[in-house]
Amino acid sequence: MVPTPVVLGLDFGGTKIALAVSDLSGRRLGTRTIDSRAESGGAAEAMARGLTAAHELLAEVAPGQELAGVGAATLGIPYDDRVELAPTFPGWDDLPFGRLVRDGFPGVPVRLATDVKAAAAAELRWGALADCDPGLYVNLGTGLAIAIVAGGTVITGAHGASGEIGYNLRSAGDVYVDADERTILEHVVSGQALETTGSARLGQPVTAADVFTMARTQPDAAVLTDEFVRELAMHLANLAIAVDPVRIVVGGGLVRSWDQIEAGLRRALDAAVPFPPELSVARFPSDAPLIGALALGVEAAGVVLGAEAFA
Repeated sequence: MVPTPVVLGLDFGGTKIALAVSDLSGRRLGTRTIDSRAESGGAAEAMARGLTAAHELLAEVAPGQELAGVGAATLGIPYDDRVELAPTFPGWDDLPFGRLVRDGFPGVPVRLATDVKAAAAAELRWGALADCDPGLYVNLGTGLAIAIVAGGTVITGAHGASGEIGYNLRSAGDVYVDADERTILEHVVSGQALETTGSARLGQPVTAADVFTMARTQPDAAVLTDEFVRELAMHLANLAIAVDPVRIVVGGGLVRSWDQIEAGLRRALDAAVPFPPELSVARFPSDAPLIGALALGVEAAGVVLGAEAFA
């Protein structure tokens, strides 16, 4: 019996690296997750551990089977020789990302994408953005970014930077000021931002999830989450006015606190947008980039994935 070919998906995030192996139909055979910053080894060490873990996963769940394609998603914008716009992971922008992935799997076709665009592609094909034209995917994780879906595809932009709203201006006072001389949106609205601000203002080390949990009973934490949601809501409403989406779906680690986020976003959209869009959690709230990476791997292998995949 001829071994069935498989594909590999890699999702390099700010706090974790997720890996999965699937067959050509998209059926997952195995997954693994490791810490991006274990033992503070830095960006190059994180990449090396991710590739090692991938080979170990392949040996475990698909021994002797042909690796037909690899899809790799990452924070920032990946190129063969670098990663642009990845400030939340020091050193990541200096990695020859695509080249390292290709070197890790010689002769295997590889496709690259940002984590958020990979997530949006997964939602477009099999999730909450199916048949939405246009639609918006919002990622609330370590960083902040969105993806615009239109005409059955994810809009990449001239430089692959479409949807990088973490660099948004926050007030008229920001106009004419370089990004490194002002407080960009991601410094205020992101998991890392809430962790930093929360730790400083609450007087103890906290994660973003801790702040939302504390906000249920502690007024000082509730002020922080209200500020967070209010500013996010303003930018999301402006996006909805500009794009007129059918639906906005939200994914990323912070959707675990969706019951504390949804009402503020819904209120802002209803108040400001001429035709308020639907609003929901993504079908794949936490692993859409990994599912998207698998899809990239299948596409790299030259296989058109059916709509029933990942059902």
